[in-house]
Order: sequence, then C-alpha cells, then structure tokens
Amino acid sequence: MAKTNIVDWKTITNFVIDSFVGYGIPREDAEICADVLLESDKRGIESHGCNRFKPIYLDRIKAGIQNPVTNFEIVKETETTAVVDGHDGMGQVIGYKSMKMAIEKAKKYGMGMVVVRNSCHYGIAGYYTSMATKAGCIGLTGTNARPTVAPTFGVEGMFGTNPLTLGVPTDEAFDFNFDAATSTYQNGKLEYYARIGKDAPAGALVNLEGNAYVGSSADALKAMARGEAALCTLGGPGEEQAGYKGYGFAMFVELLSAVLQDGNYGKALTGKGENGEKVPFHLGHFFIAIDTDHFMGEAVCRKKAGDIIREVRAAKKAPGAERIYSAGEKEYEIRLARESGVPINESVQAEMTAVRDELGLTQYVFPWEK
Repeated sequence: MAKTNIVDWKTITNFVIDSFVGYGIPREDAEICADVLLESDKRGIESHGCNRFKPIYLDRIKAGIQNPVTNFEIVKETETTAVVDGHDGMGQVIGYKSMKMAIEKAKKYGMGMVVVRNSCHYGIAGYYTSMATKAGCIGLTGTNARPTVAPTFGVEGMFGTNPLTLGVPTDEAFDFNFDAATSTYQNGKLEYYARIGKDAPAGALVNLEGNAYVGSSADALKAMARGEAALCTLGGPGEEQAGYKGYGFAMFVELLSAVLQDGNYGKALTGKGENGEKVPFHLGHFFIAIDTDHFMGEAVCRKKAGDIIREVRAAKKAPGAERIYSAGEKEYEIRLARESGVPINESVQAEMTAVRDELGLTQYVFPWEK
C-alpha cells in the first residue's frame, strides 16, 4: 500500500487555488473548483478529490479540451427552468452556478430545475445536493460520463457511471445525502486503487466473454480503454442480482443529462475524436431543487426526516453489526476525523510537487519534503 502524508487544509486549499489560477482559471472560479475538489476529500471520497486534481482537471486544460475560463451561457429560461451551455468550461463552476440558480427558482416558485450541456467533470455530485439541503431544499442532481458501463446482458461500455444523487434536509448534525454511482464501482475508484496497488474488486467489471474481470485495477483501466472490459451496473451482470435496476437508474440519468438540453450522450462522450485525438467531453448534467417552505415548511421537513432516519437506525441489527448508518453519516464522521488535514498518497505527492515546480509556487513546502 502507498504511504501517505497529511497536508493541513489551509495549505492544500491555498495550493489548489493557486494552481488553478496558474492554469488560467479566474480566482473566484478557482475557489469554487478547490472547494468542490477538497469537499470530496473531507468526506473521505478519495476517488474524486486530490487524486483527480492533476489528471482530470489540469491535464485536460493543458491538452486544450477543457476551458479554464467558463462561459456560462443561459440558452433558455423560464420562471422554474433553465437550459445552460457550459462551453466546455470548469464543471465545478457550471455545477455551482446551476444549482444556485435552481435553488433561487425553488425559493421563489417552489421548484427549480436547470439542465446543462457541453460541460466537463463536475466533481462529487453530493456537493450540489448539499447546497440544496443547506438552503432548506430537497436536492437532486445527476451527470452522464464516459461510456464505461455495460447495460444488462451487454459487455460493451455504452453509458457512464451516471450518479443519481439525492439530498433531504434533516434536524441531525448532517443532512440525508445519498451520493452514489449507478455502477457497482466507478472509474475514479479504480484510478485510486491503481495508485495504491489494489486489485479490481470482484464483480466490478465484465469482459467481452461475459465473465467477471479479474486483475489489477491498473490493468482493468487499460482493458476498459481498449474496449475489452466494462463496468457493471448496480446489481452486477445479468438479472440474478437485479442488475437491471442499476441499468434502469443509469439510463434515467443518461436521459435527463441529454434529452432536455439537446446534449451529447453515450459514445459521443469518449473524449476521443475520429483519429483518436483528445477532444472535449461535452458532458450533460441536471439539477433540481424543491423548496420545503412551499410545502409544510423547512422545520417540519427537517424534524420528520430526522425522525424517519433515526427510527431506521434504531432497527434490530445484524449479528456482529455495531450500528446502522444513514446516507451522509459516515461522510460527516470522516470530516470530523480529518480535522487536521487531507491524506496524500505517494503518487499524488509526486504530481503536486511537479505542479508546484512547474508554476513556481515556491512558497509551498510539503510534509513529504521535510
């Protein structure tokens, strides 16, 4: 397993912001991007935090397939809806502004929905549902992605890991926030496992013969890139473990990420041109906010939601199980446990050092250098 070092939150936040600015992102936007990125690490979701800082964002800007300056164009708008073209800008900025717009519409009219086309990877989907719950709204969001997941009875990647993310305000210390891919595993998790030398989990992928893929995570990623393996939907391949349910949820996200905004989908999201050259991904997202004050009120919603999840957590536990969790609880506890900073593995350490040196950010001296 790779060694890690802890970098305090102030240092890592300032470094990420300064690095984004160094790559041409306006400071205000860079602060949004850093907040979304590091919120993932604060919640213990390493697959979408610092591990993706350079390869998913900085490298794509350098390759010219993602624009550091975001042109957030409102193509069409009504009192409760909007269609946005992100022009391949920073997905986090597009996501933040879109959910903010959805919340503002919900506060005024009860519900708001914003759909996006031509965007880029927007980080953890749960960031945007947390925006909604903090504002007293129920929040939903989803995004399509690179086609790496096979449909039920298929072996070819036809759609992305397509998270379907839901948030509900509660009276607990944390809100209900369910943030999960509609595949058994996601690309980012395999990327993280590859960094720390862990094999691909059993049942995560299927090969062209329809059998479970067995091997290292690094090899699994290469096999997916060659079209020789694909991720499975929730429930796994076939119908025995109800993989068709994950398939249905994934398709719902794919549809809402494309049909309302006339956006790209499926094989058009590979990030590769006709000759194998890198091209923008042109992703689609959707954001929905429902204002609880337009129903029985935020206080009623929070208490009732809290009562429901507390009753479920108090259910009889399986032998050997210490507790039952609700969505958002483990992430809340990890946040408390990571008060001192973010753990950075050796692979990411090398990337951060290289970015620091490239941009001449000599004010940063990292723990692994002391």
